[in-house]
Amino acid sequence: MLRYLPNTLKLCARSTSIRFGSTAAQEFVKVKNVAGVREITLSHQRTRNSLSMDMMKALHEVLLKDRDNLELRCIVLSAEGYVWSAGHNLKELHANDSNHRSEVFQKLTDIILDIQKLPVPVIAKVNGLAAAAGCQLVASCDIIVASEKSAFSTPGAGFGIFCNTPGVAIGRVMSRPKSACMLMTGLPISSQEAYVAGMVTKVVPEKDLDQTIDEITCAIKSKSRAVICLGKEFYYEQLNMPLKEAYISGKKKMMENLELADCKEGITSFIEKRSPHWKHEK
Repeated sequence: MLRYLPNTLKLCARSTSIRFGSTAAQEFVKVKNVAGVREITLSHQRTRNSLSMDMMKALHEVLLKDRDNLELRCIVLSAEGYVWSAGHNLKELHANDSNHRSEVFQKLTDIILDIQKLPVPVIAKVNGLAAAAGCQLVASCDIIVASEKSAFSTPGAGFGIFCNTPGVAIGRVMSRPKSACMLMTGLPISSQEAYVAGMVTKVVPEKDLDQTIDEITCAIKSKSRAVICLGKEFYYEQLNMPLKEAYISGKKKMMENLELADCKEGITSFIEKRSPHWKHEK
């Protein structure tokens, strides 16, 4: 398989940067597209990157932008400052407007569900504290890479509002005793503890964070977008299926996968001992 490495490195070396997003979005997030990788950076340090309605609207807009463009291969979600995200803006939840408060919670739910529906992997790049709804957002990404100085917490009960929706996210990726402890005590856990508990994919020194993200995105870009899209979609579908049903559905999905042009190309290239030439089309 090492024969594919040089082509992967060449792919990563061809970098052109394009910035986009509405004026409103640019106030809260920075967006950079380089060689198929879209990095979205939460950039509202004044509010510790809180997930206000305006922030979430901006984030949602750039997450979905050109999602069907075959040149888009993966999305990296990062943040500026020592707080990755402090979670929901409590000033919005304090306002006596039940409709708005409901909309705030629904907006983050929509973002998280759309992260799962996106045809490309979404990687959380964490270098700081992710708290409450910020922790929920991180835990909902496909791949999570954190620096050693990162931490995660769900401290809502201390402010009189239990982290119920963050609990949905962390309760699905972490062990029950660990997630329950986070929710009921509000005590933060280190990135290493989060790794052991199953929330985080990988923990690296801060100085190695960018390189690790590059290695992961390059590995993704060396694959067929169509194959990754098909696989990601089924991965989340089967999580809620009984084991027998999951295997029956998995067999059908494997058969569907075999009909993809890129699958045929991949098998042929392996037999012919050459690098594949992906078309990335379903």
